[in-house]
Amino acid sequence: MTSIRRRQVIAGLAMAPFISRYPLASKILGRLVIIGGGFAGATLARFAKALEPRLGVTLIEARSRYTACPMSNLVLAGERELNQQTFDYKALAEAGVQVIQDYAVDVDGAQQRVILQGGERVEYDRLVLAPGVQLNFDQLSGYSRQGAQDMPHAWQAGAQTTLLRRQLQAMPDDGLAIISVPPAPYRCPPGPYERASLMASYFKQAKPKARILILDSNDRFSKQALFQQGWQDLYGDTIRWQSASNDGRVNRVEPASMRVHTDFDTYQPDVANIIPPQQAGDIAHRAGVTDSSGWCPVESVSFESNRQPNIHVIGDAAIAAPMPKSAFAANAQAKVCAIALVRLFRGIRPEPTVLANTCYSYLKPGHAISIAGAYRTDNGEFSAIAAASGASPIDATQALRQQEAAHAADWFSAIIQETFG
Repeated sequence: MTSIRRRQVIAGLAMAPFISRYPLASKILGRLVIIGGGFAGATLARFAKALEPRLGVTLIEARSRYTACPMSNLVLAGERELNQQTFDYKALAEAGVQVIQDYAVDVDGAQQRVILQGGERVEYDRLVLAPGVQLNFDQLSGYSRQGAQDMPHAWQAGAQTTLLRRQLQAMPDDGLAIISVPPAPYRCPPGPYERASLMASYFKQAKPKARILILDSNDRFSKQALFQQGWQDLYGDTIRWQSASNDGRVNRVEPASMRVHTDFDTYQPDVANIIPPQQAGDIAHRAGVTDSSGWCPVESVSFESNRQPNIHVIGDAAIAAPMPKSAFAANAQAKVCAIALVRLFRGIRPEPTVLANTCYSYLKPGHAISIAGAYRTDNGEFSAIAAASGASPIDATQALRQQEAAHAADWFSAIIQETFG
């Protein structure tokens, strides 16, 4: 405990009730450690502690504040401020979760401990990894972290979001913006197409001659018919989508000269939003829970790794297809995993359940579409429940699209409240 106190612990006063409530280690049911404080990790920490106060719950997160990706495309459209996307961990600490602000650099599965950047060891009985995604710059020729200063990805909300917004504001009134979409799977499957929609909304007001080209490494995308109808109705020919089979796959970029290459063409846009390929966050690889795909196979009932005992993986890093990699899914997985973990700590076998996901996308501010699904967790695998799946009607009225936008805003407020307080 002394070595951990030396680290910067968010809301350190929360340690006092933690210690006073459980003065003897024997009275703690078990040690649950979570790496990653996004929608998956923070939700799990809060719910596990609420479900079983006898658990010692520790959340390890390097950032003092979390910047949420959902709703961040509205920042690009000038309809939302980035500070509305940023949240801290004080409420979790006040709920009895020990929040350690530090980098987890390695996991010793044999000794069941996490090694922090400062050298300290945090021991666990069960570990949950919620590291989100790692951007694989090296999988796209010419791209790099440095290159992202010229061709921002803005796929991790924060400074990159602000950079892309400024570039859109500065581009010529008749300029070209390119969005490069990586091969699936990646975080938030409809995200690039919502981004194109909201960029077009901004251009319609500020730069009506500007154009958007989506160069896609895939031949189809989530809510495709809904997006394409919306683009035609709202923006005419402002947005053009080029599929992988139509030479849409970007294979090389030159950030300094602002050139984007496909197999047969070279483009020189005014703004290039290059979203790189992705895989599970680095700590998942160090913990030995990834497979050859770069993602983490898990058992569906408890989200325990199929590769390492007593380690669970939730959120974007987990292979939970057909569930998408979304904030809604991460939040749902965290709740189910929390229940399963409490049962395991109590010596009770976890039970299969049903998970849900709903994904909202804006076609313009105040105008949204959605897709929903439900998923079984039987027999250690995930499967879609076809009868429980659906999307917005293709011919919906403006009133219905406005209602869906209101639902999207309400959902975001609710998930932020239950995750970060």
